[in-house]
Amino acid sequence: METESEPYVRLATLRQLHQVVADLNTARSLADTLQTVADGIVNGLGYELACVNLVRPDGDLVVAAFAGNTAAEALITGRVGSRASWERRLGMGEAWGDLRFIPHTEGWVLDDDDVPQWYTEGPEPRFADEWHPSDRLFAPMYAASSAGGELLGVIAVDRPRNGRLPGAWGREALQMYAFQAAIAISNARLRANMQRALVRLEREQQALRASEESFRQAFEYAPSGMAIAEMGGDQHGRILRTNDALCRLLGRPASAMRRYSFSDLVHPEDIGTLLRTSAEGGRAELRLGRRDGTYLWVSMRNSVVADAADGPRFLLTHVEDIEERKRRELQLAHRASHDSLTGLPNSAELRARLAARLCRRPQSVQPSAVDTLDAAYGGAPTPYGNSAAYESTYDTGGQHGHSHSYDTASHAFGGEPVPLGYGSGPDPYHEVFDHHVHAVAPEGDTDDGAKGLAVLFCDLDGFKSINDRFGHHTGDAVLIEVARRLTQVVRDGDTVARLGGDEFVVLADGLGRADAQDLAVRLRNAIIPPIRVDGRAVRVGASFGIGWAHCGMTAEEVLQSADQRMYIEKRSRAKHHRRAG
Repeated sequence: METESEPYVRLATLRQLHQVVADLNTARSLADTLQTVADGIVNGLGYELACVNLVRPDGDLVVAAFAGNTAAEALITGRVGSRASWERRLGMGEAWGDLRFIPHTEGWVLDDDDVPQWYTEGPEPRFADEWHPSDRLFAPMYAASSAGGELLGVIAVDRPRNGRLPGAWGREALQMYAFQAAIAISNARLRANMQRALVRLEREQQALRASEESFRQAFEYAPSGMAIAEMGGDQHGRILRTNDALCRLLGRPASAMRRYSFSDLVHPEDIGTLLRTSAEGGRAELRLGRRDGTYLWVSMRNSVVADAADGPRFLLTHVEDIEERKRRELQLAHRASHDSLTGLPNSAELRARLAARLCRRPQSVQPSAVDTLDAAYGGAPTPYGNSAAYESTYDTGGQHGHSHSYDTASHAFGGEPVPLGYGSGPDPYHEVFDHHVHAVAPEGDTDDGAKGLAVLFCDLDGFKSINDRFGHHTGDAVLIEVARRLTQVVRDGDTVARLGGDEFVVLADGLGRADAQDLAVRLRNAIIPPIRVDGRAVRVGASFGIGWAHCGMTAEEVLQSADQRMYIEKRSRAKHHRRAG
């Protein structure tokens, strides 16, 4: 009887399969398609329960649709099973074509994994092909026509209505349905992506139109200066458009601004900064010229506006007035580096200026006897390189990095080491990177014609008695006047600094011993004349010590040397030369 009715059963099942597949293609959205897949299994393939697990972008599978039991649907819909657990299930099951069947006798090992499930216990089967509540049947859905394609999801079915394991026809029908469901899901995703793309395109077009209008209004009515300049070609940097704020800032009308480029307006010292900013975009602080001939500090930010086809087209420049901030910064920097009473550089600034002239390398390094002989007779290579020259690189503590090449051949004949590039001819094996001019000091007590950096340490004589007799107000006035007199005597480029109290230091470069002594005399003579404070004339003397700064010394060592020489002079002078008041 069953054999006679099987063709009719197959025909009815085929009609139902055709109908549910047709329903798959009428769903409007991806969510509707997934639910239609689950409903089609219950309505057309003879199962009481169906679950559609969809692969998420991260690879795990989420329960996206359920049909056949509202309680079970509420329990597991939206829950996630890991990809590893699903791959384990699909790998251990019996292969029925593309289907995977795990009988209840083996499925107990999966009870503890994280795949959402609704299975229940039940009695042992009464006959060989009876369905058990713990049996599991999965129909994977692939994006391609074979099992080797990308996994889209897995259909899980349960409780065949006839209570039996599906036969060959039932298996084939479920496999065919999973294949059609995969196509429907892929099409639904494609439609959804197309719809999102169309919506996004329309929104982008609307946003572009709104952005253009917003840009126009933001550009025209911005409180700070803005300009559009040409980029590339012969007219690179030419100003195409400016807003009212920039015209007011520079005191120039818009019609006149279009005749210039920013390189025509920038301060000559800032042209390099402007060119770097224009070429690379970014931000810089520089000075722009106003119509009245003055210069204004501004913060300039450039953005390169590019065309996808033609490359960069123009620069969008934002200009902000920072004149007041720059003024405050300069004032703060001056206060940090200058004495508040006299306005002279303070102790920290003095040490910084002195240290900037010095490196840790002494002005001469005498070679050993072995090195001298090797260099003279072309013997074994010296530790510094070849026998003709050696290269020495040393660290100067972060301020200078100097690479020196020294000619050692001159050592053999009693000469001083001569840096290559300073009269000995370049070494063919070493490049010269030394841009540091060594600070040197005259040797001995006689004037040998050498010029160096003189450090004159000045201590006022009789100043304490003025403070004690007339008060600190008079003492401050004396210090201010002494600072003024010292500044008038020295040359442009020399440094007069107040070290603290009544101590002053003068840095004067390019002096010989006689020059330094003459300068000390002139400075002392400038201090000696009476100083009038509140109608009272007071006098101070001065003791000077002359030290010499040269590479290999620290700034502190230089100052200590000059200080010691000053005290030697103070003790050696007669008492009446130091009396004042």
